[in-house]
Amino acid sequence: MATINVLKAGMHTLIQDAGRLGVAAVGLSQGGAADMHGYCWANYLLANDANAPQLEITFGQLSITTDANICCVLTGADCSATISSESVNGAAVIPWQTFVLRQGETLSLGYPRAGLRTYLAVKGGFNVVPVRGSVSTVVRNQLGGLLHEKQHGQQQGLPLAIGEQLSVSEAHHVPKGDFLPLSAPSRCIPDYSQPLVLRVIESYQAEKFSSTFKTHFYTNSYTLSPHSDRMGCRFEGESLGEESQGIISEGIAYGAVQLPPDGLPIVMMNDRQTLGGYPKIGCVARVDMAKLAQSPPGKVVRFQRGDVSLLTQEWQQFSRFFGLSF
Repeated sequence: MATINVLKAGMHTLIQDAGRLGVAAVGLSQGGAADMHGYCWANYLLANDANAPQLEITFGQLSITTDANICCVLTGADCSATISSESVNGAAVIPWQTFVLRQGETLSLGYPRAGLRTYLAVKGGFNVVPVRGSVSTVVRNQLGGLLHEKQHGQQQGLPLAIGEQLSVSEAHHVPKGDFLPLSAPSRCIPDYSQPLVLRVIESYQAEKFSSTFKTHFYTNSYTLSPHSDRMGCRFEGESLGEESQGIISEGIAYGAVQLPPDGLPIVMMNDRQTLGGYPKIGCVARVDMAKLAQSPPGKVVRFQRGDVSLLTQEWQQFSRFFGLSF
């Protein structure tokens, strides 16, 4: 066993796994890593279970130290991480490649160069007590993550805070020079600065939108709004207008593209509400959601009509490679 001490918690650092699935019927959000591509590669490189808990670090600025040698990896947004100790001052950490954080050393993350979220995984995963089958932190549900002692009892569902401690399943006694790092193939490391096109599988109320409306939807460019979060990504740009009336509230799928009265789409993310009454043109392909999760405010986004057969095949290949069960 090893312990990680949080010296600096960053703007918004959450403990996440693959999500709290099958709980919508009781009004709970699924949660889980927003960028499944980065999350899955982190566990894969460490030979962890596909659902092993990690830290999801939004906008970087995390700083930790440890009381034992632990094998780690950073994926997702490159935050120019460094390791410091009494003898080393700011040695650079290569992202998407395993490394050893040794006893007494400090790992520090800066701001992301491109992208939004960074994933820190440790060999064996973090030891966190699951709630309803998951450790995923959902702030709006006050579920998951670490237990916090508050004035009126214990509380869950909070971001990581300075001074907190994380238990690690495995410590590693690796002599210096004997550690062989593993890296993700360069072709699998995303370039978050590239233009973003989200493929949409038309479903829900798609048939209620006119061909003119759809043409505008697929040809317009939108800018990701600062009001986006883990519940949903909002967009700014030219309004599409209100073409479809409100509907009776229904279940909202991951990636659903809602069209509210202001005519600007909202893509529903991991911490979305379970029901909603806005019409929906379809869902963003699951394989594209990781790119959206890495998009900061101001990112220009376009939508493209997707081929359901091709996109299903892409997701199946991804799931099989990483051993996902959903």
